[in-house]
Amino acid sequence: MGKLPVLGLRRRGKLKNFLTKYREIILYIFFGGLTTFVNWGSYWLLTDLLQVQYMAAAFWAQIISILFAYVTNRTWVFDSKVRGAKGIVVEMVKFFGARGISLLLDMACMFIGVDLLRMNDKVTKVISSVAVVIANYVFSKLFVFRDREQEKN
Repeated sequence: MGKLPVLGLRRRGKLKNFLTKYREIILYIFFGGLTTFVNWGSYWLLTDLLQVQYMAAAFWAQIISILFAYVTNRTWVFDSKVRGAKGIVVEMVKFFGARGISLLLDMACMFIGVDLLRMNDKVTKVISSVAVVIANYVFSKLFVFRDREQEKN
């Protein structure tokens, strides 16, 4: 009976170490999931309720999710230390530029999947999202929210 509290402390310590070590990836997955939900929700709302053509809906769903992603990635995932109008504008240009590439990737996947392969647009959107999420993490980690202080050390 006396060992249970000790085991609990060890587990909490291991959990804390795990969460600290993988904080960025855990938060990226969480907020990436929310961003994907915003993207899909926007897409389905535009296509099914508003009857917007699928390519236009994919474009606007990406724009909405990119705006959502910038705020969440800057604030919680990569904990950006950039301050001042100039620094933030540079960061935003990098982020939106990188996400512009992701938008082109999404549009290409949608065109290939729906128009060329004649797949269902919703299935194609899910497949496209996987490629986009991976590309977005790589762009954000290596290009947009790079820790300049760590690079100096």
